[in-house]
Amino acid sequence: MAEAERVIGTPDTPEAASGPEQSSGPGGQQGAEARPRGRRRIAVLFAVATFAYALDLVSKMIVVARLEHHAPIEIVGDWLRFEAIRNAGAAFGFGEAFTIIFTVIAAAVIVVIARLARKLYSLPWAIALGLLLGGALGNLTDRIFRAPGVFEGAVVDFIAPKHFAVFNLADSAIVCGGILIVLLSFRGLDPDGTVHKD
Repeated sequence: MAEAERVIGTPDTPEAASGPEQSSGPGGQQGAEARPRGRRRIAVLFAVATFAYALDLVSKMIVVARLEHHAPIEIVGDWLRFEAIRNAGAAFGFGEAFTIIFTVIAAAVIVVIARLARKLYSLPWAIALGLLLGGALGNLTDRIFRAPGVFEGAVVDFIAPKHFAVFNLADSAIVCGGILIVLLSFRGLDPDGTVHKD
């Protein structure tokens, strides 16, 4: 987990973690202002995660109730349709023989994000990590509670573009969060709000 924090730019020292927003001015007023700002960023993270998770959960409930064991629904001709499938692998159907491994990875991602939240002072990072957290929780819920068993459950996928793998909203949140993290890293923006140039 420490390695994961290092890779995505979390500072390793308390001085770096404080960032420019936390540097104490006269009377320590700037540090006092940074603490509420950090709490607001954490609130954004969990709000985005809750929204992504709820949207994924509701969509899967509807798919299981209305679409599973029924003919696919064409949305844009044969270019996009809704088709319920159960996926025991990772996002987009990869690695179906390693369900338990992907379950452990999803749980580890959630733990790492929870640890990063303590040092979070960047709004874009809060949104990106919120998307990752919501998507990971969405698919982890399937792994735990769906057949064939606990930590081996198959994820419900239903968005089926032509000539592409079938996926769900949790997968979309994870991909969008990952792309945003890559863009932030290229810009040199760290989760603590500092900007660095290599």
